[in-house]
Amino acid sequence: MSDNLHQLRCFGCGARISGAEAAADFRCAQCGDLFEVEYPGWIERQGHDRPNPGALKWLWRERRCSSEALDHSGVWRFRELLPILESFGNAITLREGNTPLYHLTRAAESLGIDQLYAKHQGMNPTGSFKDTGMTAALSVARERGFEWVACASTGNTSAAMAAYAARAGLRSLVLIPEGKIAWGKLSQAMDYGAVTCQLQTDFDGCFRVLAEIVRTSRVYLLNSVNPYRLEGQKTPAFEIAEAFDWNVPDHLIVPGGNLANSSALGKGFRELKELGLVARLPRISVIQAEGANPLVRSLAENFGASLEPIEANTRASAIRIGNPASWRKAARVIQDTGGWCLDVSEAEIAIAKAELGAEGLGCEPASAVTLAGLRKLRARGHVTSSDSVVLVLTGHTLKDADYTIDFHRGTLLTEAESAGKEDEIAALCRNAVAVEATPQAVLAAVKGLSA
Repeated sequence: MSDNLHQLRCFGCGARISGAEAAADFRCAQCGDLFEVEYPGWIERQGHDRPNPGALKWLWRERRCSSEALDHSGVWRFRELLPILESFGNAITLREGNTPLYHLTRAAESLGIDQLYAKHQGMNPTGSFKDTGMTAALSVARERGFEWVACASTGNTSAAMAAYAARAGLRSLVLIPEGKIAWGKLSQAMDYGAVTCQLQTDFDGCFRVLAEIVRTSRVYLLNSVNPYRLEGQKTPAFEIAEAFDWNVPDHLIVPGGNLANSSALGKGFRELKELGLVARLPRISVIQAEGANPLVRSLAENFGASLEPIEANTRASAIRIGNPASWRKAARVIQDTGGWCLDVSEAEIAIAKAELGAEGLGCEPASAVTLAGLRKLRARGHVTSSDSVVLVLTGHTLKDADYTIDFHRGTLLTEAESAGKEDEIAALCRNAVAVEATPQAVLAAVKGLSA
């Protein structure tokens, strides 16, 4: 493949540059906005050279049975729609993607929705959706000769970057906010060999430091401002469409932190429609935590014309971001697809997480905002009983085991946070019970808990 198959277009002013011309911080030199990858040759496909959608669908399905390593990736299996490398032989893969789409039977019954599914991106190699973006962006870094890669992170990005860097033989630098990261995620970055620095600031402060580092040193930035990250992260849209026999669900609901994921999925569905692989777009809604809701505020106050950064505060650490980089892209996706953006409380997140656990799935706290948000959308009449809905679960339940344990012990929420929801919480708590080491004591405990 050739680099000239793609170019970068500024999301703000529309300026176009080649991939090699991008600044180290991936900001537009003219207006300072972010770039996205586009493929000029696809415009020509409106004519006789347009690829046959049926042939592509057949090819991607056949690759599931292939013995080739690249075909085992749910990202590179769709490589015709991400020609970002000079050679696909340079791709670094851990067999990411191809994640399961689960039917949520209990939640569907509770909400009165027959077709309710969860696309569980926590089933990726390092346990989060970040792997799909990291395989793409880190492959570009290696192909372009970088020896160091770096990110600021609340946890999942650092785990994914460190793993893929180790696989590629590159060195990795992680900047994390001190005391504001789940230890399960931090342990991954350490285990994969990253140089990890805890800074006495929040995520946004970590990113400001990193932006200065990449401007003055030959270090490749792998946060979601990197447009190649979003190319990998768009591929779950392809998997969802494929699972729906190349239709799309009525609604796709995504957690909102730095807001790149909703942007990427929107781009993926848009490209499928432009190339004739699907007939329409799903409504895409973004859910944030009440204490980390800058996009909710922006859309309510000025319809997404501007965003005022806030000091983020939520136990759902993966979305504890007050100044999201991709907010303009996310706002556009919500508006273009007719979706919604709303926030949910700490208690609503905790309850939704426990409900997903009761389905036998489980997820990290940030993922659970999707189910909590769906409940609000259903109550407001934005989702009907006949609609098909897919919740995007972004991280594995073991990413933040302390959160889960604290919930079931009854120590997670304050009295004020749980006020009015005590019965719902009590019905979901499953704390360990101390009993004597005899069969009779165990059976008595089981009988008592079952009563």
